[in-house]
Amino acid sequence: MIFTDTHTHLYSEEFADDRSEMIERALNNGVKRFFIPAIDSSYTKKMYDLEQQYPDNIFLMMGLHPCYVKENYEIELAHVEAELKKRKFTAIGEIGIDLYWDKTTLDIQKIAFQKQIQWAKQYQLPINIHCRDAFDEIFEVLELEKSPDLFGIFHCFSGTYEQALQAISYNMKLGIGGVVTFKNGKIDQFLNQIDIKHIVLETDSPYLAPVPYRGKRNESSYVTLVAEKLSEIYQLPVAEIARITTENSREIFGI
Repeated sequence: MIFTDTHTHLYSEEFADDRSEMIERALNNGVKRFFIPAIDSSYTKKMYDLEQQYPDNIFLMMGLHPCYVKENYEIELAHVEAELKKRKFTAIGEIGIDLYWDKTTLDIQKIAFQKQIQWAKQYQLPINIHCRDAFDEIFEVLELEKSPDLFGIFHCFSGTYEQALQAISYNMKLGIGGVVTFKNGKIDQFLNQIDIKHIVLETDSPYLAPVPYRGKRNESSYVTLVAEKLSEIYQLPVAEIARITTENSREIFGI
């Protein structure tokens, strides 16, 4: 039984004291595939170091996180473009729009998001979308760029049933993590109406730990708790959830 964590920040400072042990816990729990989103240029070396340590398990994305789209965003985008020219990545991500922390950067967030979608098409890569308080704005950009070669994952999906269908209409899988275990998460109320072929597992560790660890540090081994919740929702064995969602991740990432 192989689990795939399609979104985990293994380089996070929150793992500084026990990173190797945390990764070993995940491996021992059957989590064999870790997909690592980029944030900005300051994390690139840490990502490469992790890949070198675990070449059979860790797969890297490249991109500029919307919360890091600041005055220097053109310099950061140039870094992303340079890295894409150097080597192969599994996706462009995480990219998107975040209006929770800062609404004043919306215009440049849109520019950065659209530019990175265009690079994804150029390099025939999926995108990994970060969306917070910004479904309308995200869909507006996706509508501009929609095409057969646009595909990817709507990371940490926490929208409505209608928004889920709209995301899927743009060839996006839904990244389901700890939110599905929250009492007020709401997505558990309609997820069984979404075909499981559209679902992938993720943790977004160290953030958004599932119940019973809600409010504490998240880690990749907890992806099994997300799978257990989906097992309840879809009335399927956990092993089948692991198999289907890992297959779905292979469809997206080609790995």
